[in-house]
Amino acid sequence: MLQPARSRYKAFTRRAALLGGMQGLLMSVLAGRLYYLQVIRADDYRTMADDNRISMRLLPPKRGRILDRQAVELANNQQNFRILFVPEHAKGGIAETLDALSRLVEIDEYDRRRIEREIRRNRKFMPVTVLENLAWEEFSRVNVHLPDLPGIQPDVGESRSYPLGGAFAHLVGYVGVVSEKELTGEPLLELPGFRIGKSGVERARESVLRGTAGNSQIEVNALGRVIKQLNRIDGDPGEDVVLTIDAELQMMVMDRLGEESGSVVVMDVHTGDIISMVSTPGFDPNSFNLGIDHNEWKELLVDPRKPLINKPLRGQYPPGSTFKMIVALAALEAGVITEDFQTFCTGKVKLGNHTFHCWKKQGHGLQNLVSAIEHSCDVYFYEIARKTGINRIAAMAERFGLGEPTGIGVGGERSGLVPTKEWKLATIGEPWQGGETLNVGIGQGHLLTTPLQLAMMTAQLANGGKRVRPRLMYSPATEETADAESGDQPAADIEENKSLGLSEHALSLVLEGMRRVTNSTTGTAFRARIKDPTKAMAGKSGTAQVRRISKYERDTRVLKNKERLWKERDHALFVAFAPVEAPRYAIAVVVEHGGGGSSVAAPIARDVLTATQNRDPARTPPTGTVAVRRKEKEEG
Repeated sequence: MLQPARSRYKAFTRRAALLGGMQGLLMSVLAGRLYYLQVIRADDYRTMADDNRISMRLLPPKRGRILDRQAVELANNQQNFRILFVPEHAKGGIAETLDALSRLVEIDEYDRRRIEREIRRNRKFMPVTVLENLAWEEFSRVNVHLPDLPGIQPDVGESRSYPLGGAFAHLVGYVGVVSEKELTGEPLLELPGFRIGKSGVERARESVLRGTAGNSQIEVNALGRVIKQLNRIDGDPGEDVVLTIDAELQMMVMDRLGEESGSVVVMDVHTGDIISMVSTPGFDPNSFNLGIDHNEWKELLVDPRKPLINKPLRGQYPPGSTFKMIVALAALEAGVITEDFQTFCTGKVKLGNHTFHCWKKQGHGLQNLVSAIEHSCDVYFYEIARKTGINRIAAMAERFGLGEPTGIGVGGERSGLVPTKEWKLATIGEPWQGGETLNVGIGQGHLLTTPLQLAMMTAQLANGGKRVRPRLMYSPATEETADAESGDQPAADIEENKSLGLSEHALSLVLEGMRRVTNSTTGTAFRARIKDPTKAMAGKSGTAQVRRISKYERDTRVLKNKERLWKERDHALFVAFAPVEAPRYAIAVVVEHGGGGSSVAAPIARDVLTATQNRDPARTPPTGTVAVRRKEKEEG
């Protein structure tokens, strides 16, 4: 009987030992694991815990300013008084809080829908922007009533400001929120409300103006809510960009153009510095920074004067008679005419079964090269264009930089068009016709130029036939100016101040013709002359037709420009330089559908060149910070 009991005891002992061993093994494994986690991997897990508790956040840098040549601020940063809303702190409900706030500051229906949309999208403890750029009176009113506005947080930040508004809208450009297409993976661009350059210098010099981000080390709880700030490192602010522009002259040019749709470019003939570059009508760039109203945007889009287009760079026009100097030089250089070559103008010339008319119906009579420029005789230039041929005319135009971007360094520049026989065959699939050469001879037909190109052409005529490239910024240009969407192409490298290889005698004949245009009593623009002989200008008018005049109109009566609809009127152009004896400034004026070049564009050029010479900005060293550093570097 004792044997079974002993057997049961031994079985129990074995099971107890086995269980105890398994328990011991388990405890050993747990102890080993704890040792591994708490001793061996202690530093690693301590770091991971800190990462969950401590959050690093980017701080947007202060954007650099844009200055004129005398350090006048064209774009700066100003205090942005704004109101934020933290939904989780709204004790009485979101709608009630917004209703209470709207009794202090205006919140329109659009903003209210936006706020509600952002609240639904974000976590309840994340602040949502209610209003920005409040006046101090509004901001202080909210602060006074803050105890009655649970969830509302006043905040002071910075926003971009353009103090001179529309006069620099196309040139300086504007900033806006980052679109999905513009996200590059850079964390800074993903910050809510962060703005980058969208056009003009703001876009072209984005990397310089932006600066580098700072960071803030903050303590958060398990839900990501901020508890306190542990550390803060401010980033480097963006650099200032100094332009060659004279702000005071720019404002004067804007006022002088008034309600006209057009452009003016003033350029230093020796350095290429752009003293003024105006496009009208303008727009308020501050509207784009703050968020443009739908109605305002629609008005800008439907305006027939196209206020959003930077006309000096993107406007392409037939140059009209302002192109005659190029035709004259091409004919002289080719040897098909000499100084003594003459043509008798009867008011028209026939080529095959087609009649080409001069602007003066009764004709100009006997004309030589100088008098033909002075009187802008179309028949004379029909004849020398026919003798020269389109390809040699095109070669001379290309020598002056027409038909390609100038490389000014602002996105969106158009190249214009200088046609050739090969171009027409390749693009249109038709052979070149002789009549087309005659049209190009007076700056019409397929020929297209920009106002900036015309200013550059005139500068190179005035400086003795030396290459010069327009310059807008004293700080070095960057590769960022290429704009794939607008089709920008990099300009061909040119050697500054290198001779164009023109005959001095040929150039002197052309310049004498331009001098007579404004200073001879029979010149086409004599009424628009500068009377002060020390500031006298030499120039050339141009009138570009936008519609073909029919035979019926010529046989009856051609309507004057003021009698036509605005869109059917001719473009008015004028190019000039001053002073005549020692040229320093060149100008190109284009007034869209303005009518006659001598009557409309020439007086504008006269007034602008007079003001430019009175200020004489090219002879005053730039005082902008970048320009000063550049000057010190050159001298050192």
